[in-house]
This record gives sequence, C-alpha cells and structure tokens, in this order.
Amino acid sequence: MNNSQAAPFVKWAGGKRQLLAQIKERIPEGYNRYFEPFVGGGAVVFELLPAEARINDINRSLINAYRQIKSKPDAFLDCVNRLDAAMWEDGKAYYYAMRQQYNQKLADEEYDEELAALLVFLNKHCYNGLYRVNGKGEFNVPYNNSRRDSCSRETILAVSEYLKNVVITDGDFEDALRDAGPGDFVFIDSPYAPLNPESFESYTKEGFDLESHRRLAALYHELTRKGCYCMLTNHNTELIRQLYGQKGYKIDVVSVKRMINSDASNRVGEEVIICNF
Repeated sequence: MNNSQAAPFVKWAGGKRQLLAQIKERIPEGYNRYFEPFVGGGAVVFELLPAEARINDINRSLINAYRQIKSKPDAFLDCVNRLDAAMWEDGKAYYYAMRQQYNQKLADEEYDEELAALLVFLNKHCYNGLYRVNGKGEFNVPYNNSRRDSCSRETILAVSEYLKNVVITDGDFEDALRDAGPGDFVFIDSPYAPLNPESFESYTKEGFDLESHRRLAALYHELTRKGCYCMLTNHNTELIRQLYGQKGYKIDVVSVKRMINSDASNRVGEEVIICNF
C-alpha cells in the first residue's frame, strides 16, 4: 500500500475531479503548507498529497468520516462491510431504513464510526451522490437502485495513512484559514454562486449566502496581502467577477460538465479558476 492509492471516498457536489488537470498545471511550483477550507470529497488534496496539509469543511458529518477513517480505518471498514452485507433482499427498503438511522444519529449528535459508514453507504447508493438536507437538517436524497460496494478497502487504508499527518477541522472558512501565512498554498473550492443572482435565497440552504461570498472575497484579498498563494474556483458569474475582477488576479474560464442536473441540456457550463500568482 502507498499513498498513491488515496482517492476520494465520497462523491460531492461541485467536486473538482474533472478539473484536476487544469488545477495541477496552475499550482505554484513550490509552497509551504496546503490549506483547503471547503474540502468536500477531497479530489484535489488526494491528487496533490501535500506533505503538510490542513483541510476543513463545515459539514460535521463529512468531517467525522475523515476523522474516523484517519484514526480507526478498520472499525470504519467493519461498519461499512456490515451495511453492504445486510442490504440486498429489498435494497430500496433497506436504503430508506439506513437513511432514517443516519438522520437519527445526526439528531442525537452521534459522530462515530457508524455515522461515518452510513454517510459513505448513503453517498454510494443515493441519487447522483448528492448530499442534500431538508429544512430540519435531515438527509433526504432518494435511492439510486445501486447494489455496488460502498468503498474499496485499499482506498480507505491509503486515505487513512495519508491523513495521519493532516490537520482536520470542521468550521467556518475564516477560522480554517486564520493561520495561513506567506508561502502557503490555499485552494478554495468555494460553494457555487447561483447562475441566477435572484435565486440566492433558495440556493443557499446550508447558509452560504451573498454576504458569505463577500466575506470570502475579503479574506482572499487579505491572504493575498499576507503573501499566500491562493487559487479559487467557482461558476463564471457576474457576482464572482465583481468580487475578484478588480484586483488584477488571473482569471481563467474553463468549460465543465455539471453532472448533478436533471436537465441534460444544462449540464455544460463555465467555471473560473482565479489565481493571485
């Protein structure tokens, strides 16, 4: 086993797997520490495998999975294997039973290896690998009729080995980047700004509203002043160009496929990669 086997163990909306080549060709030639405040599925950090990394996400359940895999990979794998093995007489009924169990553990704030295993199980067997919650904070994505295994043992063990030297936090992006300093590389896969600016209210159920985007832009400018190498990705929208276009940053427009979209005609779009170096 080696760290080259490390790879994302969940699919996450807005993940950057399809942009890895464009991201890698733009990273600074040398940097100190690596910071990623919106880690999601971790496509970039598991591709780069920086020697000294700090990753963060505001989703406590997701970060619990990272922590459980880091500290107790065998216990996590045992839980996942039990979930997979018990499933398949009536896959649909079993999926919804496990979804209910997951939501109950969330309500009870039981952040343990079972919650981590349930998250990965649901992610692999829900529609489009989408993580979505209702107004009560309950995961509510329907079953995708899949019967595949939830994860690879080799991948989980490689991820666990790599994460042993990674600092993992769950919280606000400002807190996650408070210690970033000169020569550090900050990769910001920020929550998407809506393509229609009038849809902010419905688009930001997890709380990343217009003010959050403004706060993030202000932090990007501050990190630039501190001497950090910063790279940010988002939709190519007027708002994003307003927030970052007046500072002389390099803004590259790239074409992407939006896989999580029910309308196939809307699955092609543009994103921006914004660098201050």
